[in-house]
Amino acid sequence: MTDDTDIRLCRTFQTAPAAVPKEDSAKYLRSGLTAAGFQAPDWLVPDLEDGTAPDMKAEGLENTLDLVPDHDFTGEIWPRVEWSYEDETYREKGREQIDRLVSEIGDEIDGVVVPKVGRLEDVRRATEAVAEAEQAHGYADNSIGLSIIVETGCARSDLREIARFGEESRLTALVFGPVDYTAELGGRDLGDGRPRWDGLLEALSNEASAAGLLAIGGPFDDLFTERAGLTFYNADAYADQVEHEARLGLDGSWSLYPKQTIQANTVHMPTPDELERDVDKIERFNAAKREGTGAVTLNGQMVDEATFKNFVNTVQTVRTIDETRPAQTTDYYDAELLERALGLELAYR
Repeated sequence: MTDDTDIRLCRTFQTAPAAVPKEDSAKYLRSGLTAAGFQAPDWLVPDLEDGTAPDMKAEGLENTLDLVPDHDFTGEIWPRVEWSYEDETYREKGREQIDRLVSEIGDEIDGVVVPKVGRLEDVRRATEAVAEAEQAHGYADNSIGLSIIVETGCARSDLREIARFGEESRLTALVFGPVDYTAELGGRDLGDGRPRWDGLLEALSNEASAAGLLAIGGPFDDLFTERAGLTFYNADAYADQVEHEARLGLDGSWSLYPKQTIQANTVHMPTPDELERDVDKIERFNAAKREGTGAVTLNGQMVDEATFKNFVNTVQTVRTIDETRPAQTTDYYDAELLERALGLELAYR
């Protein structure tokens, strides 16, 4: 059987401000930790950086340390710390945050997200900060992962080198940060929004895939729009962005809001029609194997190992989602179809 653990899910990279100026400063972090159904992200990112006001960073860290162990979150937890390739002060803050996170909730987090990295040597510095925290607090090497946000010209210039470094290190995901990237490059909004930076997204997808890393799209912050005097959630525009990222081969999308999480989880999930199609093809291929047929043609398509792998990827993705988010798969797929997908033999030979 093909190992389903080959697929690591990050359909949704949902940032949650770790502290906000409300009576319950941890409101949004708590909401993310208790989300259910399609509102539950694959990765929850308690945000100690841009999502939390400068005077609330310390409270945000305490909220994260207090709340994460108290909730049985079934996805992955990846706090975003402070960092800057240009400013040692921010790097020192990030090192301190990483150290406390690993020291106090190292068993509950999967890794940390480091923003505003520069060239390869800066990514090495971030890696060393995580390694030092691991060693200081008795964790095995590579217990704590590292994901970085590509949002500087320096990181873009060294993207291939950074990804190749990731093949041999704890690096897990490359995430696009379009707001800071646009500002650093002097990009302009001429009335129709920021540039999409398709070239960078395509490179991100390619380099991440080549290095065995995840590629995650950037945030869509126009949450609401207005028409005919009414303000409403900007669902169509976000769906357009997520679908565009999916077509480019990105593994997931950044979410800022529970409704965005529902959309990203769904778009980055095989549709019922896709699952039916590929389950049927695998079943027919397996039947032909049992009959001793060599070459197999399905609906006029000659099936070789490469095409078979595409069918298997669909089923493996569904199986992986079912392991961590069974409420999503049972809600989205017909029970008989899901049972067929979970019981299939996926070996090519």
